Amino acid sequence: MIESIPSPPASWASFQIWIFTVHSYALCILAGIIVGLIITSRRLTARGAQPGVVVDFAIVAVPLAIVGARAYHVLTHPGDYFGAGHTFYDVIAIWNGGNAIFGSLIGGAVGIWIASRWTGVRFLSFADAMAPGLLVAQGIGRIGNWFNTELYGMPTTLPWGLQVPSDNAAFPAGLAPGTLFHPTFLYELIWDVAGAIVLVAIEKKLVRPANGRPYLAPRIPMRWGRALAFYFIWYGAGRSVFESIRIDPSEVFFGLRTNVWAAFLSIVIGIVLMAWSFRRHPGLEVGVYRPGRQWVPDGLVGSRWTAADFPSSPADEDARSVTSGGASRG
Repeated sequence: MIESIPSPPASWASFQIWIFTVHSYALCILAGIIVGLIITSRRLTARGAQPGVVVDFAIVAVPLAIVGARAYHVLTHPGDYFGAGHTFYDVIAIWNGGNAIFGSLIGGAVGIWIASRWTGVRFLSFADAMAPGLLVAQGIGRIGNWFNTELYGMPTTLPWGLQVPSDNAAFPAGLAPGTLFHPTFLYELIWDVAGAIVLVAIEKKLVRPANGRPYLAPRIPMRWGRALAFYFIWYGAGRSVFESIRIDPSEVFFGLRTNVWAAFLSIVIGIVLMAWSFRRHPGLEVGVYRPGRQWVPDGLVGSRWTAADFPSSPADEDARSVTSGGASRG
């Protein structure tokens, strides 16, 4: 039976490889990015995109997402990075934790738009293919918060409460050592992975033939931004709850933390995008590429003409007759 979740030893937060310090938090972020790209690549290729095109998007979108994530966090936690006792090093020390997913969405969106113009893949087509992979990537990235012993919530007596050392920077003053806290990063991990599963389940349905193995078949076409809209609604709904019980310092406006307002905005954007998609694009997506930018596999030539469209001429018939006659005499 689970009694509580232990925090890792401080030594687990980083380790040395020769002269380099490797941070566990960064490894979790990297693992999430890799898994998310693999999922996105498979989904996008299955929809007719050039294999490997996701790398072109990653080259632009990932760096901008990281910059956006850090910038958003720093700007929404100015007291932790500016003023007496702080230096510019604190602002750029991303390996010490402090990345905002909402900021990564803004930076990543700019990168995807740039890559979309570059590759010819529709922005919404890529975003829809990316939606479940993005949820899984964010969930994996949250494991890094456990290594850093951060982003936990209010005190709790639940059996899965998180053990936090009393000397932790965010440990509330006045609480007794041994107090357990809500592992909000774990809640978000579970919520994100569940969202990816639900999204794929909406897109597919399990078919059970009388004879043979069950398989997933198309169900609802979550295209033209609908999968992206689902992501905004699902993530915003969960984040608005988890953010409300966190106790780490954050800017507060009208009684709510900055990220709670951002979560509400995410839900609104998702609802508007979903309504716009069904109204503007009621039909099926014709392809992931913009007109004139379609990718054709090597060795294949697209044509609407077939051999039946070219009837034989009298000269062709005579040539075939001579060839046939010569072969029979030989």
